[in-house]
Amino acid sequence: MGLHRGADPAGYEDFVASRYRELVRFGALLMADARLGEDLAQEGLIAAYRSWRKLAVPEGRPEAYVRRVMVRAARRARRRRWRDEVPTGELPDASGLDFEGQSDLSVQVFTVLRGLPVGQRAVLVLRFWADASEAEVAQELGIAVGTVKSRMSRALAALRPVGLSFETSKETS
Repeated sequence: MGLHRGADPAGYEDFVASRYRELVRFGALLMADARLGEDLAQEGLIAAYRSWRKLAVPEGRPEAYVRRVMVRAARRARRRRWRDEVPTGELPDASGLDFEGQSDLSVQVFTVLRGLPVGQRAVLVLRFWADASEAEVAQELGIAVGTVKSRMSRALAALRPVGLSFETSKETS
């Protein structure tokens, strides 16, 4: 696309430096796995680098673009995992999960998030972690507001039996 190895598109490094940690957290919540979340962030940032000329304009939204790439990559990764899984007679040992230094609630949230479809996870993470309105979530994910509401409803219903709930009184616009 005209960007050469070693080139620094104006503003890209600053964007990465200021948003990297938040994008990795977003990815970790999307994948319910810290290492996979970092991989997602890297994939999103590579895509942003390739499209930086379009994103660096005043009306460009680089973070929204990166998040959208990350959600799509999370969906592809989940489909790949399902296709590559081999059923076994016993469950794998989950003791190797990387939850060091996290509270019991964090472990519980990651465990529950892991069981949700990526679309529901994305809506929850954007709505409650990124503090986006339903309209903003819809715009960022490229879906209708009604789809945001139904995914959020299903996700919250899945969280209730394990005792997790989110504050839903925030305005929806």
